[in-house]
Amino acid sequence: MKWILFLLFPICSFAQVDTSNSAFAKAETYFNNKKFTQAKSIFQTYLKQHPNDLKTLEYLGDIYGYAEDWDEAIDYYEKLVELAPKVANYHYKYGGVLGMKALAINKVRALGLIGDIKEAFVTATELDPTHVEARWALVEFYIQLPSIIGGSESKAKKYANELSKLSPVDGFLAHGYIAEYNDRPKDAESNYKKAVEVGGSVVCYTKLYEHYEKNDAPAKALEVLDEARKKHNSENRLHYQLGKIAGQYGIGLDQGIECLDKYIMNYSPADGVPKDWAYYRLAQIYRHKMEKQKATSWISKALEDRPDFKEALAEKRIIESL
Repeated sequence: MKWILFLLFPICSFAQVDTSNSAFAKAETYFNNKKFTQAKSIFQTYLKQHPNDLKTLEYLGDIYGYAEDWDEAIDYYEKLVELAPKVANYHYKYGGVLGMKALAINKVRALGLIGDIKEAFVTATELDPTHVEARWALVEFYIQLPSIIGGSESKAKKYANELSKLSPVDGFLAHGYIAEYNDRPKDAESNYKKAVEVGGSVVCYTKLYEHYEKNDAPAKALEVLDEARKKHNSENRLHYQLGKIAGQYGIGLDQGIECLDKYIMNYSPADGVPKDWAYYRLAQIYRHKMEKQKATSWISKALEDRPDFKEALAEKRIIESL
């Protein structure tokens, strides 16, 4: 259930609380700034004084979820479901951490959680007809679960169709995901293209170029990335991804150099890919261009940052053989 962790926690920081209590307000500030250790301590103290406070329980469940401590997160979300059984998002979060725990334990033990996971997600959709994330979770739940224990493409499509009514973009992405998982690349491509046409977000472009990359169509991936970076020029990670395709496949080399230069110039840790990878990709590009001196310079820079960089060490040997 790889989508669940992505869907589960980005929505947590939007919870609103009564900040009249200064300690609670301080803990919330820590939480929103992702200083979870500091926030946890204050929330735990507050919970001792207010054992049934829903927002405190939710924040603590979120914190343990971020830490991937599924057992602790399950305890907090389970209590939320018990105290407020009509709140869809509590059921969704409870099902999410149960799903993540199922991935972390052996398959025999995980089987015992399947019923509870499904019940939690279905309940969330029944309580909230507009709950997008719960429907996404059920798409993934049914498509990844073997049919012998309840997996079903038709049920996954049912929730994908519900997503289409709530959000056409999510519907196309969900149907694309189902097709991709079941090795129907043409159907996946068609849906991802429609998602780009309708939504045009970075997520939509990412699913399409990743699809092309997985299906050995780097030229198409490059074309999609070039369009995406022009539309979302402030998204620095797109510059890296185009440079990666250029370096890995030896195409669009000048575009790749331009994009990687921009990536390095505008780099921040939030971009996700360390600069040494950009140096490595530039070395690959210059090696494809048969410019050994520049390739050597960039691979040396990558290894200065990380001497045990395995891919860069392998690339250095290739460059030296030119």
